[in-house]
Amino acid sequence: MNSRITPVLAALAAFLNAGPASAASDLRAEIAADLPGLMATYREMHAHPELSFQEVKSAARLAAAARQAGFEVTEKVGHTGIVAVLRNGAGPTVLIRADMDGLPVIEQTGLPYASKERGTSTAGVESGIMHACGHDTHMTAWIEVARLMAAHKAEWTGTLVMIGQPAEELGEGALAMLADGLYTRFPKPSVTLAFHDSADLPSGVVGIVQGYALANSDSVEITVKGVGGHGAYPQATKDPIVLGSAIVMRLQTLISRERSPFEPAVITVGSFHAGAKHNVIPDEARLQLTVRSFSDESRKGLLDGIRRVVAGEAMASGMPQDRMPVVTVADRYTRATYNTPDYTARVADGLRAQLGADRVANTPPVMAGEDFGEFRRADPDHIVSTILWVGGRPAAELDAAKREGRTLPSLHSPFWAPEADKVIATAAEALAVTAMRAMAKEG
Repeated sequence: MNSRITPVLAALAAFLNAGPASAASDLRAEIAADLPGLMATYREMHAHPELSFQEVKSAARLAAAARQAGFEVTEKVGHTGIVAVLRNGAGPTVLIRADMDGLPVIEQTGLPYASKERGTSTAGVESGIMHACGHDTHMTAWIEVARLMAAHKAEWTGTLVMIGQPAEELGEGALAMLADGLYTRFPKPSVTLAFHDSADLPSGVVGIVQGYALANSDSVEITVKGVGGHGAYPQATKDPIVLGSAIVMRLQTLISRERSPFEPAVITVGSFHAGAKHNVIPDEARLQLTVRSFSDESRKGLLDGIRRVVAGEAMASGMPQDRMPVVTVADRYTRATYNTPDYTARVADGLRAQLGADRVANTPPVMAGEDFGEFRRADPDHIVSTILWVGGRPAAELDAAKREGRTLPSLHSPFWAPEADKVIATAAEALAVTAMRAMAKEG
C-alpha cells in the first residue's frame, strides 16, 4: 500500500475504530419495513433495463429518490450519470456508487417481471436487454441507503456523495463522470464505497477482499497474414491457420512458464476465424483475446509477451517481413480495482460487529473487470476505497450444486436471478453502517 495515504487513514481512524453508530442497530428493522416498496422498485427496474449510456429512466428514478430524501441532485454528469450530495457539517466526504446499465442479453429466467426490452448498443448491435449483472439490485439498495443516511443525520457528520454511474459494462462510465468534473464540481471524497451482487456467495453474506479485488481487462486482436492457395499444395502457401494455432498454444506459456504461480493472470483466445472452404488455405486468420491481470507491471509484461510470441512464431514459420502478423491492443480497457487493505480490514471488522461473523467472509480476487477502481485511482494518495460482494444465491442451492457437481448460472447469464430481497437488504445495511462509521460523531 502506498505509504503516502497513511495520513488519510490516520484522519479516519477515530471514526473507523469507533463502535457502530448508535442508530446502526435500528437499520435492519427500518430496511425490513421498507422492503416491500423496495422490491416493487426492484421489479420495475428489472423489467425495464437500459443499455450503457442510455440509462435515462434509471437515472431519473435514482435522482427522484435522492431529491425526496433531501439531497442536492445534478443529472447528466458523464452523459447519463447523477450526483446526489447531502451536506451534514464538518467531517469526511464519503462517496457511494451504484452502476445502472443492463446488458445486451435476452432474459431467460422465467420471472413474471422478466425484461422484454430491446435496444441498440453504442456498437450498433440490436438485441434484448437484461439486468444480467444485478445492477438493478445495486440501484435499489442505493435508494435505501440514501433514505437511511438522510433519516440518521443526527448520527454522523460530514458530506455524503451518492452517484449513479453509467456504462460500467463498457468500463467507461467512471472515467466519463470524472472527466465531467466529478471531483471538481462536487465534493471530493476521502472514502469511496460500492458493492456488487455475487452468484458464488450465499444470500446475505458479505464478501471482503483486501488488495486487488478485480482485474485489468484488455482486449487484443491478432491479424495473422499468410499466403493462400490450394489445400492440396500446402508447400506453395504460408498457412495462417497453422501459424495462428502455434500462436494460440505458445501464448499459454506466458502464464504457465513466465508468470509466478502466485501472480494470477489469464490469456484466453475467445475467437479464431479463418478460411471459408475445406480445400482452400486462406491468406488471413483473425484471433481475438481477453487478457486479465492485476498489477500494472503484470499487465505490461503480458502484452509485451504477446507481441514477442506472435513475432517469434511468425519468424519460425518463415513468414516474410511484409506478411508479419499485426497485434492490436484496444485503447479502451478496464483497470484493476484495488481495495485499500488497512481500510478494508476496518470495514470488515465493522461489518462483523453489525451483521455477525458468520455473514462476513474473506473471498479471493476475481478476474472479472470493474471500473469502480477509477474513483480511487483519480487520487490514490488521498482516497481509500473498498467494493464489497453481497451474496445472492440461496445457501441450499449452492450446497446442492456442489454436492451434485452442477454448474449454476453466473453473472451475465440469461438465467441469473439473484435472491434480490436478501441482496438489497444486506447491501443497504452494509453500506449504510460502513458510511455511518466513517462519519460517526465523536463522543
